[in-house]
Parts: sequence; structure tokens; C-alpha cells
Amino acid sequence: MDSSVQLTPPRVEFYVLGSAAAQDRLRAACQLAGKGWRAGLPVFIRCTDDAQLTSLDELLWHFRGEAFIPHNRHADNPTAPVVLGLEETPEARQGLLINLHSQLCQHLQGFSRIIEIVSQEPQQLAACRENFRLYRQKGYDPRRVEL
Repeated sequence: MDSSVQLTPPRVEFYVLGSAAAQDRLRAACQLAGKGWRAGLPVFIRCTDDAQLTSLDELLWHFRGEAFIPHNRHADNPTAPVVLGLEETPEARQGLLINLHSQLCQHLQGFSRIIEIVSQEPQQLAACRENFRLYRQKGYDPRRVEL
């Protein structure tokens, strides 16, 4: 690859929920993953821990009965259309990252779009505010989107 070619920085958006419920964040992640996949983007959902990953995996199976969202855990198939992971390096490049983790992903430049889902739960809200600040500090231009 030509080193003089500049990669476009990813578009960073914070989708703000009106609820504090953890399940609402997972449902929003399912919706956004489905939209990204239908738009032709590879999707990587970065979970906080294995319990959240398991809950999200189960929810994706039953999220919409009429519209299956093809997904796998990174350990089972890192090239699935929608990949659920923790700290793994995503296989696909220039796709969509849905970051459910409280900290920034180490692989930001590998994505064309990054979405953080913000709930009104106090600790999660504080972590997202810090992430918003860190994205700006790194030179990104994060945007707020009300859901």
C-alpha cells in the first residue's frame, strides 16, 4: 500500500438512549448491526465481557423472527457478517464497530464507522462521556444522535 495515501478517519457517533436499561443497549446494538449488515458493511460488536457477549448472541437469534441477522462469536467464525467479540483484532476492515465496552477499542483505524450506544445508567453514561472526550483528543469528530 502506498504510504502517501491518507485513510479517511472513521465516522464516530454516540447513539443516546432515553433509558438506563442494559437490555435496551443490547436491543439497539441488534438494530444497528442489522442495518449495517443490510447496508453491506462487515460488523464487529465489541462486548464488555463474556456474559454480555452471550446475552447479545442469544438476543440476535431471536431479535426479529422474520429477519435473521447472520452472526458468530469471533472464536467461532471471525469472518461472519456480524462478529461478536471482546478484545480480538477484527478480521474485516473498513466496516462498522459497535462498541459496547466502556473503553475505546485499540483498532479504531480498522473501521469506517464507529457507534457507541449511550444509556442513562450513571456509570455507563460517565464512561461514554469520557470516550467522547478521548475521541476528540485523538482528532476524531464524534457526533451525538438521539434515539
